Amino acid sequence: MSAAPHIPVLLDEVLAALSPAAGETMVDATFGAGGYTGALLATGARVFAFDRDPDAIAAGRALEGAEARLTLVPATFSRLDRELAALGVGAVDGVTMDIGVSSMHLDQADRGFSFQQDGPLDMRMSQEGDSAADFLNNADEAAIADVLWRFGEEPKSRRVARAIVAARPLTTTADFARVVRRALGHRPHDKKDPATRAFQAVRIHVNDELGELEAGLAAAERVLAPGGRLAVVSFHSLEDRMVKRFLRARSGSTPAGSRHRPAAVDERAPTFEMIGRAVRPSAAEVARNPRARSATLRAARRTAAPAWNAPGGDSGQHDVAGRTASGDE
Repeated sequence: MSAAPHIPVLLDEVLAALSPAAGETMVDATFGAGGYTGALLATGARVFAFDRDPDAIAAGRALEGAEARLTLVPATFSRLDRELAALGVGAVDGVTMDIGVSSMHLDQADRGFSFQQDGPLDMRMSQEGDSAADFLNNADEAAIADVLWRFGEEPKSRRVARAIVAARPLTTTADFARVVRRALGHRPHDKKDPATRAFQAVRIHVNDELGELEAGLAAAERVLAPGGRLAVVSFHSLEDRMVKRFLRARSGSTPAGSRHRPAAVDERAPTFEMIGRAVRPSAAEVARNPRARSATLRAARRTAAPAWNAPGGDSGQHDVAGRTASGDE
């Protein structure tokens, strides 16, 4: 898929949280280049690896052909419980998720995920549906501003949205980056490129990444056996906030309220117990793999309590990304 090496983030820490053993059944919900899957197979575990990207599945077929304990599943991880049921798998011992865009996506200019190389304005992980160009060239200004604010936390979202509409049509990643930089004022020596937030926002929107994460966490809750482990690696605050709130709620450790705003009492039994604290990469790992810099791992162990939600139900996470565009101007 790419000539660039792929280095799994927080691999040792993920394996420590999952504690895989020979004969256990594990799910790698985000197969990518197979880093976690390969490590899980090395322990003797059976692995079901999910990916919505047909390129990732195609690249993994050789490994699947050589390894009888691996089954690749070309589907989104929000469907992991349904896809496993269709394969005759009732419960699993571990689920790991490495959320967000992969190194392979960023390194391939023709996939349109990065402004580091010019390419078509695509950003679709599944290579199906509307592209980033479709959204930016057809959505109205308010909708674009809302996406930039909600998913990129861009404080000048309205200004950028106006510039995008005025510059249409946008066809390449260079077009998009140029418009954003011009709208926000870009100096070559700025520490962070102002296009970063906009690219993140549009990518999350095009792939419904937070909706997928919300549904995927609930699906993992349903498919994990009592004692099963969940390990989730996220890379930005919106993802990590959603994971943290999910695990806090499911473990019965939601922060207490105050006399002004009493905490809501949920009488359902906790479905998870936390495994340690949030884990971030060491300085040595960041030096080896700069893309690990913003990673956070959160892990939990499944209890025997019934899952809180039926398939397709509301898992109560919508407040994470349910904001409207800011009045920046």
